[in-house]
Amino acid sequence: MKNYKMVLQYEGTRYHGWQKQGNTKDTIQAKLEGVLSRLDGKPVEVHGAGRTDAGTHAAGQVANFYLQSEPDAVEVLYYLNTYLPEDIGVISVAEVPIRFHSRLNAVRKTYQYRLKTGDTPMVLERRFLAEYPEKLDIDAMREAAKKLLGRHDFASFCANPRMKKSTVRTLLRLDIEEHPGELRFLVCGSGFLHHMVRILVGTLCEIGCGKRTPGSIEQLLQARNRSLAGETMPAKGLMLMEVEYE
Repeated sequence: MKNYKMVLQYEGTRYHGWQKQGNTKDTIQAKLEGVLSRLDGKPVEVHGAGRTDAGTHAAGQVANFYLQSEPDAVEVLYYLNTYLPEDIGVISVAEVPIRFHSRLNAVRKTYQYRLKTGDTPMVLERRFLAEYPEKLDIDAMREAAKKLLGRHDFASFCANPRMKKSTVRTLLRLDIEEHPGELRFLVCGSGFLHHMVRILVGTLCEIGCGKRTPGSIEQLLQARNRSLAGETMPAKGLMLMEVEYE
């Protein structure tokens, strides 16, 4: 038996997220496991570095899996890209130590969130861009973003009210870049809670349109109350860009 690490990308529009579910085969994990199980001749479980939500995309998702037949990594890569649907593509496959785990060994993840701000239609990008109808004060949003950096309890930015594990995370980067017709939020951290990036962006947008002040961030972090933070932005604007390991 060998352990394999793959880096893949996918357009999440038509999928019910990463994690396989009993009532549908339209998840990224289910599609990967179906192809790999045919290759290996027995059931294969794929472990993803992050469980992206329904409609969320990935440019650099990482996953690992074990194959009893021990094929060459090049053969696995070719087989995957031959039989996977066209909106899922594997960039690379490599043999890794048997104890490597894509989620447990990850030390940093980087997400990008794209927000349409201009009036010009962006038809070709519509599946990757969320919209926000109000004019935004970018300087105020950047001031607030700085207050989120570092190690904090992000319970107010977690969509899971029954979270039993620690909600403390370290945010290493939260940049807001202006591009023609859109804003791009680049968010890097040690790990993320359920819907955390989408709630962070929604909260910053409410600051940008004057519904909140940059100083309210400290109160939100201390409150540890999801109902006090901003809206959860649509999934289609979110993309997992990179997963890093030591």
